[in-house]
Amino acid sequence: MSTTRQHPPGDLGREPEGAGTGADAGAGAASPEPVERQWRTLSLRGVAGIVPTARDFARQALHDWGWLPATSADGRAAAEDVLLVVSELVTNACLHAEGPEELRIACTAKVLRVEVVDSGAGQPAPRTPHRAGRPGGHGMFIVQRLCLDWGVLRVTGLAGKTVWAELAAPA
Repeated sequence: MSTTRQHPPGDLGREPEGAGTGADAGAGAASPEPVERQWRTLSLRGVAGIVPTARDFARQALHDWGWLPATSADGRAAAEDVLLVVSELVTNACLHAEGPEELRIACTAKVLRVEVVDSGAGQPAPRTPHRAGRPGGHGMFIVQRLCLDWGVLRVTGLAGKTVWAELAAPA
């Protein structure tokens, strides 16, 4: 279900200041079981090939966190779902929100959170009614179907938004 909340269910929120949110944050600390919370952040400003770059970044994070290589069909499906959600959220920002500014991925033992920051004013929503046979317009419907929850965070007085989605970690 689409939601707009200040405090989303997984409560992963932003990483505390100075805790290392760069693209290399957590590098060298890879383990199959994520520590309390691990974050990765990728700036997408001025990047060529934004969607493949975002997917590669997410794939590397999944590898570092032990999701890949997957040892089971459920694990492979969970990783593929994350990569699809990353693609859909980044593509949505490209098409409808003046392009994405940043991709953030956070992982705990139970939940993986994807956040895409953009400067757009629009409100993402699945097209209703959903028409499976028609091209286009499926991105947020896919996100809604694959994720535990998703929503939009806005900061009062600032332009743009953060579109977030949470997926269950593989069992």
